[in-house]
Amino acid sequence: MDRRAGPQEAMMKQSTSFALVLAAALNGSPESARADASSLAAPVSSAGAPDQRASTMRISIKAGDKVITATLTDNATSRDFVSLLPLKVTLEDHAATEKIGYLPRKLSTEGAPAGSDPAVGDVTYYAPWGNLALFHKDFRYSNGLVRLGKIDSGLEALSTPGSLKATIELID
Repeated sequence: MDRRAGPQEAMMKQSTSFALVLAAALNGSPESARADASSLAAPVSSAGAPDQRASTMRISIKAGDKVITATLTDNATSRDFVSLLPLKVTLEDHAATEKIGYLPRKLSTEGAPAGSDPAVGDVTYYAPWGNLALFHKDFRYSNGLVRLGKIDSGLEALSTPGSLKATIELID
């Protein structure tokens, strides 16, 4: 142990050494242990920040001649929603604040918070009813509401009165 290093640095070196020794014992060599450890690290951009592109999911919602685009967050419910795409759904007015569309099955809510306070442009899943909810007006906190992402463009299409037949697809 380097006596010039502080207690935290010394502990980190010991932990790293132990991990490499353990990995080498399990994998056969220190080189394979280092290679395995480096493959577990999050992708890093050239600026040294974690690369968020790997977890970005973008969707398009086509309703007639209008197109809405949104970026989904990387969570279990969003990933489960994406597994249903492409999807045709009828979006209906609800409470003068959102358009809702019923999904073919309920989505996973593993790891989701108990509820959410939606804002204009939020793409959400309402677990109690099993529906997609796209907010074009602000609304209050709702139990069972899981945020899937945010609308990037085309929000004005949701203000159209009445129902909209829509096709939702993954972009990229």
